[in-house]
Amino acid sequence: MKLLGRKNDSSRKKDGEQPLNAAVAASAVDPEPGADGRERKTAPKGKPTPKRDAAKRRGPVAPAPLTAAEARRRRKELRGPKLSKEERKAEKLERRASMSERREKMMAGDDGYLLPRDKGPVRRYVRDLVDARRNVLGLFMPAALALIFVMLAVPSVEVQRLLSPAMLVLVLIMIIDGFVVGRKVNRLVDEKFPDNTESGWKLGFYAASRASQLRRMRAPRPQVERGAKVA
Repeated sequence: MKLLGRKNDSSRKKDGEQPLNAAVAASAVDPEPGADGRERKTAPKGKPTPKRDAAKRRGPVAPAPLTAAEARRRRKELRGPKLSKEERKAEKLERRASMSERREKMMAGDDGYLLPRDKGPVRRYVRDLVDARRNVLGLFMPAALALIFVMLAVPSVEVQRLLSPAMLVLVLIMIIDGFVVGRKVNRLVDEKFPDNTESGWKLGFYAASRASQLRRMRAPRPQVERGAKVA
C-alpha cells in the first residue's frame, strides 16, 4: 500500500536514491562541512566528543594529600632544592638591599617607584608648592599632643575648661589653613597645567594632608627648601 506524498523503498532504489535510514547513518558518520567551509566536529552517536576525549588523554590528576606530612613533602618538592644557611643569608641580604634601594628611589621622587597617588608632574608640582611654604598645618600634631599631655598631667577643672576651647580653636585654625593651601595649589596648578583634568577637591586634599605632616616625615622627601620659589 502506498501512502500519499511518499515513495516506498523500491521506488527510491529505482530512482538511484538512498533509503532514509541509510542517509541518516551516512550523515552521522561523514559530517558535512559547515557554513564556514570547515568540517563539523560533532562526534557520531555513542562516541565521546573531541573535548572530552582530549580531557581523558591528559592523564590522571594527583590525589589530594591525606596527611599533613604528605602536604609538607609536596610543598618542599615544589620549592625545589633546599638552600644552605649561607645561601639563605645571601638571599636575605640581597632582598633587603633591593627593598632599601626601591625605598630610597621612592623617597627621592623617582616616578617609577612612587605610589599611584604621588605619580605625575601635577602631584610633583603640588608637593613642591607645599614643601616651599611655611604651613601652620604642620604644627597640628605637636600642638594636639601637647594639649592632650597637659589635660592628662593636670587634672584640674579650671585647666580642663581652658584646654577644651583651645583645642577647638586649634582645629578651626587648621581647617582654615588647609582651605587656604588647597585654594592656592589649585590656582597655581590651573595656571601651569591648563589641560589638567584632576578635580580640585582631590588636589586640595592631597596638599592639605601633606602640609599636616612634619617635614622630616613626608614621603617622598621634600625636594625644595622652605621659602624657595617654585616655577
